[in-house]
Amino acid sequence: MTKVLVLQHIACEPPGVYEDVLLEQGATIHRVELDEGDPLPDWRAFDAIVAMGGPMSVNDEAELPWLRDEKRLIGDAVRAGKPYFGACLGVQLLAASLGAPVFRGPSPEVGLLPVTLTKAAVDDPVFSDAPQELLAFQWHGDTFDLPQGAILLASSPVYPNQAFRWGKRAYGVQFHLEVSRAMAEQWLEVPAYADALAQVLGPASAPQLIKQFADYEVRLRARGRQLFERWLALSG
Repeated sequence: MTKVLVLQHIACEPPGVYEDVLLEQGATIHRVELDEGDPLPDWRAFDAIVAMGGPMSVNDEAELPWLRDEKRLIGDAVRAGKPYFGACLGVQLLAASLGAPVFRGPSPEVGLLPVTLTKAAVDDPVFSDAPQELLAFQWHGDTFDLPQGAILLASSPVYPNQAFRWGKRAYGVQFHLEVSRAMAEQWLEVPAYADALAQVLGPASAPQLIKQFADYEVRLRARGRQLFERWLALSG
């Protein structure tokens, strides 16, 4: 039975449909809520690591010193070949843990927006069956450079680094495919997320965004399930 370490950074950003897949496949989940002060375990005791999003930056080590230990854990585990899947903050943590800079983007990227798969994605074991243009839910302001040796898998016009693979089993995606409508509604209550939404789409845009998300929720989560199942197969 697969033992999975879930690194969570705020209560309203659990793994969503990714967690559904893990439970359906009989995985045992050890959830660490770092923002609540949960200690990091020895990564060697787990078969895979899943890292989710959060409102903080990977560079906030002065205010959140646990970020330093988390990045060290991710870097050590990934370099040792441990399967890793990171979403949003999780992909930025992967990039940073492998020595790449993470920094503010030109403006927040919020809403249902397409990402375009690269030529390398065609032969990738996780992304090969995905459409070349993939609709995704975005809600972030930071971006990153690719770590040395990374394979770029998806891009968007404003944020060119949307997904990458490092080694054979470490993946990160900047976008969200795991989210439910209930989760998206909870994100509206996070000040950093609400500010980004107002900046990009306007102060009264929340109902429209949630309605639009609800129209595509089933499709997004189905695609997220497909990608995550294929990644999980690599960790078997």
